Amino acid sequence: MPALQNILVIGGGISGLACAWRLHSLGLPVLLVERSGRFGGMIDTVEKSGFRFDIGPQSFLATEALDTLIAKLGLGRELLCADPRAPRYILSRGRLVAAPLSPPALLRTPLVGWQTKLRLLSEPFRRTHPPEQDESIAAFVRRKFGEDLLANLAAPFISGVYAGDPEWLSLASTFPVLRRLEEEHGSVIRGALKSRRKGQRNRPSLCNFRAGLVTLTRLLAEKLGDQARSGAEVAMIRRSAPGESPGFNIALSYRGSIEPLRVSAVVVATATDQAARLLSGIEPRFAEVLGRVEYAPVAQVSAGYRLAEIAEPKLRQRGGFGFLIPRSEGLRSLGTVWNSFLFSGRAPDSPERMASFTSFLGGATDPEIRNCPEDEIAATAHAELARVLGIRGSPVVQHVLRWERALPQYNLGHAGIVRTLRELCAGNPGLFLAGNYLGGPSMGACVEQANKIAEEVAKFCA
Repeated sequence: MPALQNILVIGGGISGLACAWRLHSLGLPVLLVERSGRFGGMIDTVEKSGFRFDIGPQSFLATEALDTLIAKLGLGRELLCADPRAPRYILSRGRLVAAPLSPPALLRTPLVGWQTKLRLLSEPFRRTHPPEQDESIAAFVRRKFGEDLLANLAAPFISGVYAGDPEWLSLASTFPVLRRLEEEHGSVIRGALKSRRKGQRNRPSLCNFRAGLVTLTRLLAEKLGDQARSGAEVAMIRRSAPGESPGFNIALSYRGSIEPLRVSAVVVATATDQAARLLSGIEPRFAEVLGRVEYAPVAQVSAGYRLAEIAEPKLRQRGGFGFLIPRSEGLRSLGTVWNSFLFSGRAPDSPERMASFTSFLGGATDPEIRNCPEDEIAATAHAELARVLGIRGSPVVQHVLRWERALPQYNLGHAGIVRTLRELCAGNPGLFLAGNYLGGPSMGACVEQANKIAEEVAKFCA
């Protein structure tokens, strides 16, 4: 007789962990399974030669959902918040230029010309309407502000957040607030100013933990205890046969044997390729729809350097968040985070002061990064970082990781994909999806969506 487990969550990344934890907090019996040997998905932290490198995301925005989770887990004292005034830079003609983060700064920046600045000044007085069809970020920015702003400000930002191509990314799926502001006010800037007057003024802080982002995922897994199993792979999901109680029959491969489970609800919180494999036996259309979600390949190079060998005055005098790189600069790096200038404990201070950085390469505009050997990626990242920051010496240490499918791309038509997936789930009661391809790739978005799914599961089980 199969063991009874009311709810099964498949996938031990941040979405699966947060969903399982929320279900557990609601008093519901839940089992979280992860096929790899560790929880956290792309989130990890490694210690190397006295450096602390975060793998995957380098920080998170302090959203309400994450703040609540951190407080309930008792992690408040471990939280580190970066200086919100830390400057961001954009590489322009080989030089670091401060990114304009306010309307006055936009008018002063050398990153765009006066024609673009005049379009920015006049935008609040020009009423426009978005097209009825899905619009790309590139088309939106060109239509509202021009090519100059797209190439030198919008595109580098998009590469840094989504590793995506603005010509294909959907504005409605990535930045729905911009489309909504234009729909409601006829002007993005006028609508944003009205929102600020209503009190939406504070910029969320960038945060991390003293021991790295793995602190959160590790503690979630520990709190779940024996309700979380790593090295456990779901081999099969089938609906209960006629005459059985409604639910799902699960074949779970764990510790060398197949364990049968009967569950009333299943949350699939994996990447789309694994979700398609698991769900094709329930509804073949899942595989076709999930297969339409594209991913961008990304390589990450974490590196430590001697601070004395870095010449860039902006970094030495002011520090900062890091810099983004427009494609027109001809480099393979998308940008670099200055980790040790944001959070303490990222690089040794003695016997000499060190600095740590994380560079990202590849993305949707450079998919060939997936075919490069790791030593070549490491050499490219060092050469480009040394060129920008004036680094004279070799890195003290480097750590290279490469993902074939790093970030889901919210390309044109993505809203239709999500809508169809929700319809398929609605047609299969007890089946739910969670993951960074649905409601946003950031940690905060994943936790918020996981909480919503947990509430839906709780309602269904009630």
